[in-house]
Amino acid sequence: MDLSERKKKILRAVVEEYIETAEPVGSKTIKVRAELDCSSATIRNELSALSELGYLEQPHTSAGRIPTAKGYRLYVNELMRERQLSLEETETINSALTAKMAELDKLISHVGQMASELTSYPSLAISTPAPATIKRFDLIYIDANTFIVVLLMSSDTVKNKLVHLPFSFNETLITRLSALFNANFTGITEDKVTPALINSTERAAGDTMGLTSVIAGFVLETLTAAHGSGAVVSGEANLLKLPEFQDPEKAHKLMRYLSDTANLSALQSAPDFGDVKVLIGPENAVEELRDSSVVLASYSLGDNTRGVIGVVGPTRMDYSAVAAKLSYIAQGLSKLLGGGTTPPAGFGKLMIKGEDLDV
Repeated sequence: MDLSERKKKILRAVVEEYIETAEPVGSKTIKVRAELDCSSATIRNELSALSELGYLEQPHTSAGRIPTAKGYRLYVNELMRERQLSLEETETINSALTAKMAELDKLISHVGQMASELTSYPSLAISTPAPATIKRFDLIYIDANTFIVVLLMSSDTVKNKLVHLPFSFNETLITRLSALFNANFTGITEDKVTPALINSTERAAGDTMGLTSVIAGFVLETLTAAHGSGAVVSGEANLLKLPEFQDPEKAHKLMRYLSDTANLSALQSAPDFGDVKVLIGPENAVEELRDSSVVLASYSLGDNTRGVIGVVGPTRMDYSAVAAKLSYIAQGLSKLLGGGTTPPAGFGKLMIKGEDLDV
Protein backbone atom coordinates (compact mmCIF):
# COMPACT_ATOMS: atom_id res chain seq x y z
CA MET A 1 0.00 0.00 0.00
CA ASP A 2 1.37 3.40 -1.02
CA LEU A 3 1.24 6.02 1.71
CA SER A 4 -0.35 9.39 1.09
CA GLU A 5 1.85 12.46 1.23
CA ARG A 6 0.26 13.42 4.55
CA LYS A 7 1.05 10.04 6.08
CA LYS A 8 4.64 10.36 4.86
CA LYS A 9 4.95 13.82 6.40
CA ILE A 10 3.60 12.51 9.69
CA LEU A 11 5.92 9.50 9.69
CA ARG A 12 8.92 11.72 8.95
CA ALA A 13 7.94 14.07 11.77
CA VAL A 14 7.56 11.21 14.25
CA VAL A 15 10.94 9.69 13.32
CA GLU A 16 12.86 12.96 13.44
CA GLU A 17 11.22 14.14 16.69
CA TYR A 18 11.87 10.77 18.34
CA ILE A 19 15.51 10.84 17.19
CA GLU A 20 15.95 14.19 18.94
CA THR A 21 13.99 13.54 22.15
CA ALA A 22 13.77 9.74 22.69
CA GLU A 23 10.18 10.42 23.86
CA PRO A 24 6.91 9.19 22.25
CA VAL A 25 5.53 11.82 19.88
CA GLY A 26 2.02 13.26 20.18
CA SER A 27 -0.32 14.80 17.61
CA LYS A 28 0.25 18.43 18.70
CA THR A 29 4.01 18.12 18.25
CA ILE A 30 3.52 16.47 14.86
CA LYS A 31 1.20 19.23 13.65
CA VAL A 32 3.84 21.88 14.41
CA ARG A 33 6.81 19.91 13.15
CA ALA A 34 5.20 18.72 9.91
CA GLU A 35 3.47 22.09 9.33
CA LEU A 36 0.16 20.35 8.65
CA ASP A 37 -3.04 22.30 7.95
CA CYS A 38 -5.41 19.82 9.56
CA SER A 39 -6.91 19.09 12.95
CA SER A 40 -5.30 17.10 15.74
CA ALA A 41 -8.13 14.57 15.36
CA THR A 42 -7.16 14.01 11.72
CA ILE A 43 -3.53 13.53 12.72
CA ARG A 44 -4.58 11.00 15.39
CA ASN A 45 -6.50 9.07 12.75
CA GLU A 46 -3.45 9.04 10.50
CA LEU A 47 -1.29 7.87 13.41
CA SER A 48 -3.71 5.00 14.02
CA ALA A 49 -3.53 4.06 10.35
CA LEU A 50 0.27 4.14 10.35
CA SER A 51 0.26 1.96 13.46
CA GLU A 52 -2.07 -0.57 11.82
CA LEU A 53 0.29 -0.67 8.82
CA GLY A 54 3.23 -1.44 11.13
CA TYR A 55 5.16 1.82 10.71
CA LEU A 56 4.50 3.13 14.23
CA GLU A 57 3.76 1.70 17.64
CA GLN A 58 2.29 3.07 20.85
CA PRO A 59 4.34 2.03 23.90
CA HIS A 60 1.54 3.00 26.32
CA THR A 61 -2.18 3.60 25.82
CA SER A 62 -2.01 7.29 26.66
CA ALA A 63 1.40 7.91 25.10
CA GLY A 64 2.34 9.16 21.68
CA ARG A 65 3.87 7.06 18.91
CA ILE A 66 7.37 5.83 18.21
CA PRO A 67 8.74 4.35 14.96
CA THR A 68 9.07 0.61 14.36
CA ALA A 69 11.91 -0.96 12.38
CA LYS A 70 9.57 -0.91 9.35
CA GLY A 71 9.00 2.81 9.91
CA TYR A 72 12.73 3.52 10.13
CA ARG A 73 13.32 1.52 6.94
CA LEU A 74 10.77 3.59 4.96
CA TYR A 75 12.27 6.74 6.43
CA VAL A 76 15.81 5.77 5.37
CA ASN A 77 14.72 4.62 1.91
CA GLU A 78 12.33 7.43 0.95
CA LEU A 79 11.78 10.18 3.52
CA MET A 80 15.19 11.10 4.89
CA ARG A 81 16.36 14.54 3.86
CA GLU A 82 19.70 14.92 2.12
CA ARG A 83 22.38 15.98 4.55
CA GLN A 84 25.48 18.04 3.82
CA LEU A 85 28.30 18.37 6.30
CA SER A 86 29.18 21.83 7.51
CA LEU A 87 32.44 23.45 6.49
CA GLU A 88 33.67 23.00 10.07
CA GLU A 89 32.88 19.27 10.00
CA THR A 90 34.62 18.68 6.68
CA GLU A 91 37.69 20.65 7.76
CA THR A 92 37.87 18.64 11.01
CA ILE A 93 37.80 15.33 9.13
CA ASN A 94 40.24 16.44 6.43
CA SER A 95 42.69 17.82 8.98
CA ALA A 96 42.56 14.67 11.09
CA LEU A 97 43.01 12.36 8.11
CA THR A 98 45.91 14.32 6.66
CA ALA A 99 47.66 14.60 10.02
CA LYS A 100 47.67 10.83 10.43
CA MET A 101 48.84 9.80 6.98
CA ALA A 102 52.37 9.23 8.29
CA GLU A 103 51.06 6.73 10.87
CA LEU A 104 49.47 4.05 8.71
CA ASP A 105 50.06 1.36 11.32
CA LYS A 106 47.67 3.27 13.61
CA LEU A 107 45.22 4.26 10.88
CA ILE A 108 42.44 1.81 11.77
CA SER A 109 42.37 2.81 15.42
CA HIS A 110 42.51 6.53 14.63
CA VAL A 111 39.69 6.42 12.08
CA GLY A 112 37.47 4.54 14.52
CA GLN A 113 38.10 7.06 17.28
CA MET A 114 37.33 9.93 14.94
CA ALA A 115 34.05 8.36 13.79
CA SER A 116 32.96 7.81 17.39
CA GLU A 117 33.74 11.40 18.34
CA LEU A 118 31.86 12.77 15.33
CA THR A 119 28.73 10.65 15.83
CA SER A 120 28.70 10.07 19.63
CA TYR A 121 28.10 6.35 19.00
CA PRO A 122 30.42 3.36 19.36
CA SER A 123 32.33 2.98 16.12
CA LEU A 124 34.06 0.14 14.37
CA ALA A 125 36.86 0.29 11.82
CA ILE A 126 37.81 -2.81 9.86
CA SER A 127 40.38 -3.44 7.16
CA THR A 128 41.12 -6.61 5.25
CA PRO A 129 44.41 -6.31 3.39
CA ALA A 130 45.09 -8.07 0.13
CA PRO A 131 47.03 -11.35 0.52
CA ALA A 132 50.61 -10.53 1.46
CA THR A 133 53.68 -11.80 -0.34
CA ILE A 134 57.43 -11.52 0.21
CA LYS A 135 59.50 -9.42 -2.20
CA ARG A 136 62.97 -10.43 -1.00
CA PHE A 137 64.79 -12.72 1.44
CA ASP A 138 68.06 -11.92 3.20
CA LEU A 139 69.63 -14.61 5.34
CA ILE A 140 72.51 -13.17 7.35
CA TYR A 141 75.09 -15.55 8.81
CA ILE A 142 76.20 -14.53 12.31
CA ASP A 143 78.13 -17.54 13.61
CA ALA A 144 78.07 -21.35 13.46
CA ASN A 145 74.82 -21.46 15.48
CA THR A 146 73.07 -18.21 14.59
CA PHE A 147 71.61 -16.43 11.56
CA ILE A 148 69.00 -13.73 10.90
CA VAL A 149 66.04 -14.03 8.51
CA VAL A 150 65.02 -10.68 6.97
CA LEU A 151 61.83 -10.48 4.89
CA LEU A 152 60.92 -7.49 2.70
CA MET A 153 57.12 -7.69 2.38
CA SER A 154 54.93 -6.63 -0.53
CA SER A 155 53.74 -3.75 1.69
CA ASP A 156 57.40 -2.59 1.89
CA THR A 157 57.49 -3.39 5.60
CA VAL A 158 60.38 -5.45 6.95
CA LYS A 159 60.11 -8.46 9.25
CA ASN A 160 63.06 -10.21 10.82
CA LYS A 161 63.86 -13.05 13.16
CA LEU A 162 67.02 -14.10 14.98
CA VAL A 163 67.45 -17.88 14.75
CA HIS A 164 69.77 -19.57 17.25
CA LEU A 165 70.14 -23.35 16.98
CA PRO A 166 71.83 -25.93 19.27
CA PHE A 167 73.84 -27.41 16.39
CA SER A 168 76.39 -25.99 13.96
CA PHE A 169 76.02 -25.14 10.27
CA ASN A 170 78.24 -23.33 7.78
CA GLU A 171 77.83 -20.05 5.94
CA THR A 172 77.68 -21.82 2.56
CA LEU A 173 74.37 -23.47 3.52
CA ILE A 174 72.90 -20.13 4.57
CA THR A 175 73.96 -18.55 1.25
CA ARG A 176 72.43 -21.44 -0.71
CA LEU A 177 69.14 -21.25 1.23
CA SER A 178 68.98 -17.49 0.66
CA ALA A 179 69.20 -18.01 -3.11
CA LEU A 180 66.60 -20.81 -3.10
CA PHE A 181 64.09 -18.89 -0.98
CA ASN A 182 64.44 -15.84 -3.24
CA ALA A 183 63.85 -18.07 -6.26
CA ASN A 184 60.94 -20.12 -4.90
CA PHE A 185 59.17 -18.20 -2.13
CA THR A 186 58.98 -14.60 -3.38
CA GLY A 187 55.76 -13.25 -4.89
CA ILE A 188 53.59 -16.14 -3.66
CA THR A 189 50.75 -16.08 -1.14
CA GLU A 190 50.43 -18.13 2.02
CA ASP A 191 48.42 -20.92 0.37
CA LYS A 192 51.25 -21.57 -2.12
CA VAL A 193 53.77 -22.32 0.65
CA THR A 194 53.10 -26.07 0.60
CA PRO A 195 54.90 -29.02 2.21
CA ALA A 196 55.95 -30.11 -1.30
CA LEU A 197 57.61 -26.73 -1.95
CA ILE A 198 59.37 -26.81 1.42
CA ASN A 199 60.60 -30.39 0.89
CA SER A 200 61.90 -29.67 -2.63
CA THR A 201 63.77 -26.59 -1.36
CA GLU A 202 65.27 -28.63 1.46
CA ARG A 203 66.53 -31.26 -1.00
CA ALA A 204 67.91 -28.65 -3.40
CA ALA A 205 69.86 -27.01 -0.58
CA GLY A 206 71.20 -30.31 0.73
CA ASP A 207 69.78 -29.30 4.10
CA THR A 208 69.78 -32.26 6.48
CA MET A 209 69.45 -30.19 9.67
CA GLY A 210 65.99 -28.63 9.23
CA LEU A 211 66.98 -25.00 8.58
CA THR A 212 64.60 -24.88 5.61
CA SER A 213 61.66 -25.79 7.84
CA VAL A 214 62.62 -23.15 10.39
CA ILE A 215 62.72 -20.43 7.72
CA ALA A 216 59.52 -21.65 6.06
CA GLY A 217 57.77 -21.63 9.44
CA PHE A 218 58.65 -17.97 9.90
CA VAL A 219 57.42 -17.26 6.36
CA LEU A 220 54.03 -18.85 7.06
CA GLU A 221 53.72 -17.10 10.42
CA THR A 222 54.46 -13.72 8.83
CA LEU A 223 52.14 -14.18 5.82
CA THR A 224 49.30 -15.37 8.05
CA ALA A 225 49.63 -12.39 10.37
CA ALA A 226 49.80 -9.95 7.46
CA HIS A 227 46.62 -11.34 5.88
CA GLY A 228 44.50 -11.11 9.04
CA SER A 229 41.76 -8.51 9.34
CA GLY A 230 42.27 -5.53 11.61
CA ALA A 231 39.21 -4.51 13.62
CA VAL A 232 39.00 -1.79 16.26
CA VAL A 233 36.04 -0.60 18.34
CA SER A 234 36.06 2.88 19.86
CA GLY A 235 33.71 4.80 22.11
CA GLU A 236 31.85 1.84 23.68
CA ALA A 237 31.17 4.01 26.75
CA ASN A 238 28.91 6.19 24.58
CA LEU A 239 26.28 3.44 24.83
CA LEU A 240 25.81 4.16 28.52
CA LYS A 241 24.78 7.75 27.73
CA LEU A 242 21.82 6.64 25.57
CA PRO A 243 18.34 6.14 27.07
CA GLU A 244 17.96 2.82 25.23
CA PHE A 245 20.98 1.37 27.03
CA GLN A 246 20.37 2.52 30.59
CA ASP A 247 19.89 -1.15 31.49
CA PRO A 248 23.50 -2.19 32.24
CA GLU A 249 22.93 -5.80 31.15
CA LYS A 250 21.61 -4.67 27.75
CA ALA A 251 24.60 -2.35 27.27
CA HIS A 252 27.14 -4.93 28.39
CA LYS A 253 25.61 -7.58 26.11
CA LEU A 254 26.23 -5.36 23.09
CA MET A 255 29.66 -4.29 24.34
CA ARG A 256 30.68 -7.94 24.78
CA TYR A 257 29.63 -8.66 21.21
CA LEU A 258 31.61 -5.70 19.88
CA SER A 259 34.72 -6.76 21.81
CA ASP A 260 35.09 -9.89 19.64
CA THR A 261 37.00 -8.98 16.46
CA ALA A 262 35.65 -12.09 14.72
CA ASN A 263 32.14 -10.66 15.04
CA LEU A 264 33.25 -7.35 13.55
CA SER A 265 35.04 -8.98 10.63
CA ALA A 266 31.82 -10.84 9.77
CA LEU A 267 30.15 -7.47 9.10
CA GLN A 268 32.60 -6.98 6.24
CA SER A 269 31.98 -10.38 4.63
CA ALA A 270 29.06 -9.22 2.49
CA PRO A 271 29.74 -8.10 -1.10
CA ASP A 272 30.76 -4.49 -1.70
CA PHE A 273 27.68 -2.41 -0.94
CA GLY A 274 28.60 0.95 -2.43
CA ASP A 275 28.34 4.17 -0.46
CA VAL A 276 26.47 3.38 2.73
CA LYS A 277 24.68 0.36 4.15
CA VAL A 278 22.05 0.68 6.89
CA LEU A 279 20.85 -2.29 8.95
CA ILE A 280 17.93 -1.47 11.24
CA GLY A 281 17.05 -3.53 14.31
CA PRO A 282 15.79 -7.00 13.29
CA GLU A 283 17.41 -6.66 9.86
CA ASN A 284 20.67 -7.55 11.66
CA ALA A 285 21.33 -11.26 11.42
CA VAL A 286 22.78 -11.72 14.92
CA GLU A 287 20.72 -11.60 18.10
CA GLU A 288 23.03 -9.14 19.87
CA LEU A 289 22.30 -6.45 17.26
CA ARG A 290 18.52 -6.97 16.97
CA ASP A 291 17.77 -3.92 19.15
CA SER A 292 20.37 -1.73 17.43
CA SER A 293 21.09 -0.17 14.08
CA VAL A 294 24.37 -0.46 12.20
CA VAL A 295 25.55 2.04 9.58
CA LEU A 296 28.56 1.05 7.46
CA ALA A 297 30.58 2.83 4.79
CA SER A 298 33.12 1.04 2.59
CA TYR A 299 36.47 2.52 1.56
CA SER A 300 39.53 1.48 -0.44
CA LEU A 301 43.02 1.29 1.00
CA GLY A 302 44.55 0.65 -2.44
CA ASP A 303 46.14 -2.55 -3.76
CA ASN A 304 42.80 -4.41 -3.53
CA THR A 305 42.55 -3.68 0.19
CA ARG A 306 39.09 -2.81 1.46
CA GLY A 307 37.99 -1.34 4.74
CA VAL A 308 34.75 -0.55 6.53
CA ILE A 309 34.02 2.32 8.88
CA GLY A 310 30.78 2.15 10.81
CA VAL A 311 28.81 2.91 13.96
CA VAL A 312 26.43 0.93 16.15
CA GLY A 313 23.65 2.64 18.05
CA PRO A 314 19.95 2.65 18.85
CA THR A 315 17.33 2.41 16.13
CA ARG A 316 16.55 5.99 17.18
CA MET A 317 19.58 7.19 15.25
CA ASP A 318 20.06 10.30 13.15
CA TYR A 319 20.66 8.22 10.03
CA SER A 320 21.09 11.18 7.72
CA ALA A 321 23.83 12.85 9.78
CA VAL A 322 25.61 9.59 10.64
CA ALA A 323 25.62 8.30 7.07
CA ALA A 324 26.83 11.63 5.69
CA LYS A 325 29.76 11.71 8.12
CA LEU A 326 30.75 8.09 7.51
CA SER A 327 30.45 8.54 3.75
CA TYR A 328 32.72 11.57 3.90
CA ILE A 329 35.33 9.75 6.02
CA ALA A 330 35.25 6.75 3.67
CA GLN A 331 35.58 8.91 0.56
CA GLY A 332 38.42 10.84 2.16
CA LEU A 333 40.29 7.67 3.10
CA SER A 334 39.89 6.22 -0.39
CA LYS A 335 41.21 9.39 -2.01
CA LEU A 336 44.09 9.90 0.39
CA LEU A 337 45.32 6.32 0.31
CA GLY A 338 44.83 6.13 -3.44
CA GLY A 339 47.00 9.16 -4.01
CA GLY A 340 44.18 11.62 -4.60
CA THR A 341 43.08 14.61 -2.57
CA THR A 342 40.59 15.03 0.21
CA PRO A 343 36.99 15.72 -0.83
CA PRO A 344 36.04 19.39 -1.14
CA ALA A 345 34.27 21.23 1.63
CA GLY A 346 30.55 20.59 1.39
CA PHE A 347 31.04 17.07 0.08
CA GLY A 348 29.24 14.43 2.05
CA LYS A 349 25.70 14.46 0.73
CA LEU A 350 23.95 11.33 1.83
CA MET A 351 23.73 8.88 -1.07
CA ILE A 352 21.50 5.98 -0.11
CA LYS A 353 19.04 4.19 -2.35
CA GLY A 354 16.71 1.72 -0.74
CA GLU A 355 17.08 -0.82 -3.49
CA ASP A 356 20.88 -0.80 -3.02
CA LEU A 357 20.89 -1.47 0.71
CA ASP A 358 21.18 -5.25 0.34
CA VAL A 359 19.35 -6.07 3.58
